[in-house]
Amino acid sequence: MFVYDEMTIDSTGAFLIGELERMDQTLHEPLVSITWSRDIDLREDVTIADESSSFTNSAFAAAGSMNSGGKNFIGKNSNAINGIALDIGKTSSPLYLWGMEIGYTIPELLSAQQMGRPVDEQKYKGLQLKHQMDIDEMVYIGDDILNREGLLNNSLATAGFVDVGASGYTQWPKKTPDEILYDVNTLLEEAWAEAGYAICPSKLLLPPAKFAYIVSQKVSTAGNLSILNFLEDNSIALKVNGKKLDIQPCKWLTSRGVAAGSPEEATDRMVCYTQDKDIIRYPLVPLQRTPLEYRSLYQLTTYFGRLGVLELVRPETLRYADGI
Repeated sequence: MFVYDEMTIDSTGAFLIGELERMDQTLHEPLVSITWSRDIDLREDVTIADESSSFTNSAFAAAGSMNSGGKNFIGKNSNAINGIALDIGKTSSPLYLWGMEIGYTIPELLSAQQMGRPVDEQKYKGLQLKHQMDIDEMVYIGDDILNREGLLNNSLATAGFVDVGASGYTQWPKKTPDEILYDVNTLLEEAWAEAGYAICPSKLLLPPAKFAYIVSQKVSTAGNLSILNFLEDNSIALKVNGKKLDIQPCKWLTSRGVAAGSPEEATDRMVCYTQDKDIIRYPLVPLQRTPLEYRSLYQLTTYFGRLGVLELVRPETLRYADGI
């Protein structure tokens, strides 16, 4: 007699089906939310041979002619003319080698083909999913074990709390639309001022629950305008950048803020920044694979690439607000 345990049956996709059982042949994969490609631009010049990625920031210093803080006026007979000083600093981060192996036996492969459920394709999709999930986590929150930070928890960015509303709370569900707009515009203005009014943030990330709230709640009883549309039409980003503020949900922001209250509990965080490769980007080396290797009854191949660390070229343009 043949004995089939659950692992053996599940691995090949072969199941005992009764005469009156109607089995759906569709392969249903796990539900996963991956949004990193929407919120960050890639730095694509890195290769598998590189072990680190780096960038430079230039700083200038210039003294005036009449006084150190004045303008550089000179006379017709001036023989002592001030110059400009330059300092170039380098920031370097490691590129971590990432790899996974796909392997299956020839009998397992043939059995799966006969059943019409390709185990090789499914394992490859699983590998791709794991790769995307790892990138998603590295982009947004980095890695605790490696002590690396991401877009939503970067120590170079400035974090603060939103103001208390008329209700006595900071949470958006207990605030009026005008108070929510004030919170958003205050965050944008602070980041704009920190950047010397050179760059006004064009993107706002919110926890999914808060995003759902501003989408579903209307500004007035007339019911013709949601809080989301109200924020898009009245944020300072529209006037400064000439386009509406891009507001998106991000699952990693839930309880990402600093603890508050008594007893202390984590708060929700919102993040504003400008999505531009010259401001913030993520270095990534796409997956490559080794040739198919035959080992006894097994067929094996290894997929590998490199995951970098978020490069915050201009940290003054990234800002957080907690307590929403």
